[in-house]
Amino acid sequence: MRRWLRDQRGFTLIELLVVIIVLGLLVGLVGPRLFGRVGQSKQAAAKAQIELIGAGLDQYRLDVGAYPNTSQGLEALQRNPGAQNWNGPYLKKSVPKDPWGNAYKYRAPGQHGEYDLWSEGSDGSPGGEGESTDIVSWDSTERR
Repeated sequence: MRRWLRDQRGFTLIELLVVIIVLGLLVGLVGPRLFGRVGQSKQAAAKAQIELIGAGLDQYRLDVGAYPNTSQGLEALQRNPGAQNWNGPYLKKSVPKDPWGNAYKYRAPGQHGEYDLWSEGSDGSPGGEGESTDIVSWDSTERR
């Protein structure tokens, strides 16, 4: 048994350096592509959440007869703002924050439809490009 332990050799310094360089190259080539996907997935999540909140708003309108106004906001989907025929809650959980941790913006009546619902993207301010692009309810082909 002792002889077997003496015959064991470790990696040489050159072998370790080659492995580290190869791993560094892989991270350098693959890493940026993966990080680009994170932004796209957050945008997709925001679009999906806007659609789900929109479905809750539509159900609210069917029960109450109108969308909650801007001052009532999205909280009207969870708690009755004093509306007759309110039959909520209209979302299974509380109104989510957008994937960047900001509250969704809501306005009713809206400038683009009966209501406007949007996220201001990663920068939290209007406009922007790439991951900072606003995600809006009125650009969806399934709505209005």
